[in-house]
Amino acid sequence: MSLLQIRNLTLSINGTAILHDVSVDIAPGEVVAITGESGSGKSMTALATMQLLPDGAETTGQIVLSGQDVTQLGEAAMCGLRGNAVGMVFQEPMTALNPVQTIGAQVAETVRLHRPDLDPMARAAEVLTRVGLPPGKIPLSRYPHELSGGQRQRVVIAIAIACGPKLLIADEPTTALDVTTQAQILDLLKQLASEDGMGLMMITHDLAVVAQMADRIAVMQHGHVVEAGDTPVLLADPQHPYTKALFAASNHRVILPETHQDAPLLRVQNVVRDYALPRTTLFKAPGTMRAVNDVSFDIPKGARIGLVGESGCGKSTLTRAILGLEPVQSGTITLGGEPVFSAGRPNLAVRRRMQVVFQDPYGSFNPRHRVARLITEPFHLLESKPSATERADRVAEALIAVGLSPADAQKYPHQFSGGQRQRIAIARALIIRPELIVFDEAVSALDVSVRAQILDLIAALCGQYNLTYLFISHDLSVVRTITDHVLVMKSGEIVEQGPTEDVFTTARHPYTQTLIAAAPTLPERMHHA
Repeated sequence: MSLLQIRNLTLSINGTAILHDVSVDIAPGEVVAITGESGSGKSMTALATMQLLPDGAETTGQIVLSGQDVTQLGEAAMCGLRGNAVGMVFQEPMTALNPVQTIGAQVAETVRLHRPDLDPMARAAEVLTRVGLPPGKIPLSRYPHELSGGQRQRVVIAIAIACGPKLLIADEPTTALDVTTQAQILDLLKQLASEDGMGLMMITHDLAVVAQMADRIAVMQHGHVVEAGDTPVLLADPQHPYTKALFAASNHRVILPETHQDAPLLRVQNVVRDYALPRTTLFKAPGTMRAVNDVSFDIPKGARIGLVGESGCGKSTLTRAILGLEPVQSGTITLGGEPVFSAGRPNLAVRRRMQVVFQDPYGSFNPRHRVARLITEPFHLLESKPSATERADRVAEALIAVGLSPADAQKYPHQFSGGQRQRIAIARALIIRPELIVFDEAVSALDVSVRAQILDLIAALCGQYNLTYLFISHDLSVVRTITDHVLVMKSGEIVEQGPTEDVFTTARHPYTQTLIAAAPTLPERMHHA
């Protein structure tokens, strides 16, 4: 018997159709993945199940949870179900958690609301232990900002399962996590579903995660379920053209153009970066934490270098030092032979020769400015500013280079999709023709087909501009296809480096082997689909 039955669900918001005749079943203990691109209706299906829909939403059809049609229940009855019979794990744990409440209080709150027969703090300790955060190691008095990303996601899972729900909805729960943490969270979710007989609705655009986790898959496009079936069958022989296109995008391999690498452009030599820790006592000197420890490497002109490692390994600290945003305690960083820092101050003449493409393009743009102003921000770094005519020509050239139209210069960021905004971010990085570009998790927030387009764009720009870049990512499949050489970082040190394919096929360091083993992969049969 099904735990959840979604039957012919149709949803519109203020007259705009969002979901069309969606039907999904989930049995106790079963993992069902709903996959598709951004905007396909995955999250709206989950929100309809929780009845967390915006004003103006109208639904037809049925959503039957344990024999109750939730579409017929009032808000008071739904409040009794949410967190009790059905729990939800959100994509971004930092925004899902209350920053001014301890983790113990936040888990206990759910228990206090729904299970007055239990001791809230005792139950919180029990559930946090179950998700791998025992109070002996991680006290209940900790606040969210004191935890790592993976630990915060475990707290969100603890809140969701605190009252033993029959159904758990996980909406992109591992998108922002590195590969080893992602593997641990996925194992935890699967274990909870198996041990508790809990149905799990997994919302994700990552088909490698789907292949690893799900018993059954429903593929969505434009609000329709276009194909559904048992995971092994659907992966081995997809029928719908959209499903085939999704699989092709997941297996996408970029062909980088040949490059001629010259003398080293960026030299990082014996760099050390320490941070002061808070004082533990009034008279004792504060301790230090070494974030980067004796790191050395070169990036030749024309090289495409990858930097991988778990959260907290020192990637971001090293990147800030390379960009001249933070000083180092010892060692040198030079670009074209000139120091990034000189006399304890950033060397602006060097900094203007580097640009960054950030993970979240929307967060890196001022929403009140038009595209023309946004992508010409780097002109402020130049000693001589281009004329108005030259400026307009450079804007048009940059937008055309990234596959957009010169007319887009007069639009605002909110008028673009996520992939288009990332193209604008790349145009901003290119507009002053920097010698080095840092891609910081530049495709991790994008779904598979858009990610494939952006990676193809970067490869095309390599041929056009002979780009030199440092590509930072926790997605090993992306690093493997977009770089020639890779650096593996752990605990502030480069533990392995070499040609990308050599490192991936014959990794020598145990940590590299662990990273590669933890990365979810698509079944071999799909690579030839």
